[in-house]
Amino acid sequence: MQLSVVVPTLNARRRLVACLDALAAVAPESEVVVVNGPSADGTTGIVREREDVDVLVEVADRNVNVMRNAGIEHADGDRIAFVGQGRTVAAGWLAALADGFTGDHVHPRNHTFAEGYSLPERSSIGAVTGPTLPTEGPAPETRAIAGREVTYFDGFNVAFSCEALDGLDGFDEYLETGGSRDLAHRLAAAGYDVAWRDGMAVRRGVKAPQRGDPGTPVPHALSDGGQAERDWYWKYRALAYRLVKNYGLRPTTARRLLSHAGSDAAAELRDIVRGEATPSGWAATGRDVITGTARGQAGGVLARWRDRGRRNPRGVSSRSDRAVAVYDRR
Repeated sequence: MQLSVVVPTLNARRRLVACLDALAAVAPESEVVVVNGPSADGTTGIVREREDVDVLVEVADRNVNVMRNAGIEHADGDRIAFVGQGRTVAAGWLAALADGFTGDHVHPRNHTFAEGYSLPERSSIGAVTGPTLPTEGPAPETRAIAGREVTYFDGFNVAFSCEALDGLDGFDEYLETGGSRDLAHRLAAAGYDVAWRDGMAVRRGVKAPQRGDPGTPVPHALSDGGQAERDWYWKYRALAYRLVKNYGLRPTTARRLLSHAGSDAAAELRDIVRGEATPSGWAATGRDVITGTARGQAGGVLARWRDRGRRNPRGVSSRSDRAVAVYDRR
């Protein structure tokens, strides 16, 4: 197995150094590709001085899915892992990752596939993921949606086969948040399994800066895979987009959107009763939810029309201008 590890980063120099130090100790033979957003904290200089980073890609976008796709473009491995700037890999991470692609855990099951997908003859391993210690539970989150069993993964601790990433054209750059969840839906539709390995564990690294500190990224700049989503507009725009894009305008889609909205509305009302929120804030959140949902549904319909096969019209192959600069020492 030849492994490439892609690390997207934005204004997180201290956390990035801890992440890279752990990779150098645990996976010293792996190719490391750092994709740096428009950081203003000296990240470029720090990374260029490190001999354990093979490629530094500078991009102008704060969108984490743009960063991920830029990393895919410049990675040479037959397995590509993504590790968050604030995560440090544990001692058994590499061995567990390799073990996850053996396929020993695969069991036959029935899938309902979308028309136009190219399906493997049997279910195969598309991705391997594991826990973030010590807070995450012992198993990944799964959902049955429109006849598919979807297994979600943490976008900041996951590895893919190149076959899966190439076939599904990477991450969707329309999304500013929720890109890993969108890819989980497409993996399920294409017949790929997501394997879970307890040993493929990471830990949260250096404490993140507080809101307002120099170098703090925008709230959703690197939000994905279980990270907090504070932007209600983008939360519902992303949710509506990926549901409609992957399943169409059907009752299942509407039910899931209404379920999420009802649950969040009830939680906000409880905050008002406790004096932790105001009615005017609740109304503003409602407007964001409605507007985001409408925009997301429209975007999802357009995505289905533009790409009836992979459901990813804004993937790796859609553009060639992501990189502002590339420093390659290979």
